Amino acid sequence: MHKRSSSFHNDMRPIADLHTHTVASGHGYSTIQEMARAASEKGIEILGITEHGPRIPGSCDWLYFKNLIVVPREMYGVKLLLGAEIDILDTEGTLDMTDDQMRSLDIRIAGIHPQCWTPGTAEQNTEAMIKVISNPLIDIISHPADGAAELIMEPIVLSAREHGTHLEINNHSLHPARHKTVARGNNLELLRLCKKYEVPVTLGSDAHISFMIADYSNLYPLLAETDFPDALILNDKPERLLPKHRGR
Repeated sequence: MHKRSSSFHNDMRPIADLHTHTVASGHGYSTIQEMARAASEKGIEILGITEHGPRIPGSCDWLYFKNLIVVPREMYGVKLLLGAEIDILDTEGTLDMTDDQMRSLDIRIAGIHPQCWTPGTAEQNTEAMIKVISNPLIDIISHPADGAAELIMEPIVLSAREHGTHLEINNHSLHPARHKTVARGNNLELLRLCKKYEVPVTLGSDAHISFMIADYSNLYPLLAETDFPDALILNDKPERLLPKHRGR
């Protein structure tokens, strides 16, 4: 069982990881079954498998998501939420899936990826993010603090509080090999603002292989540095973590 670093004084035990990818995303390395088995072995009870949206090079097209009806929603004792990490494309908040397509998914994450993002000013980027946060179909914003777009964090946190859309603290974006030099400082700012305004967060592994499921090791030092309260971390609170299925 993965444990927090000893520098973090609380003992929240994650039972959920809602942001992961399989081979279907084009740059993942495990199958759905391999991911579910690994989650079971790690004591994870709820696993979100959120393939990249169709605008990411090499990812699956809509037919893949449409056919998810054939996949069991429980494997090896793990509840599966099958959905997508939908791409935010521009400063208008355009997404690469339609509302009808998103409604068919178990879980809807939305995030900015440089491969398919047309940036604007920090103010324009922030307005786009707020538009997506206010979309009743979106459950979680993926890695808002990774630096893929220049954003103003305070209005994003306040919008998340207003609309009940969760903000993710993303483990993978903090890996040294990703060279995201602003991610640490941005995530610290995001955590401090969420603590100030009592806005809950999710921890996301962003696993692209089964071994990375529920790996939050890059996040724990930040949680310790900000003395972030367990009460605002949702990965052990399924009654608050599970998508509300708003807009269905």
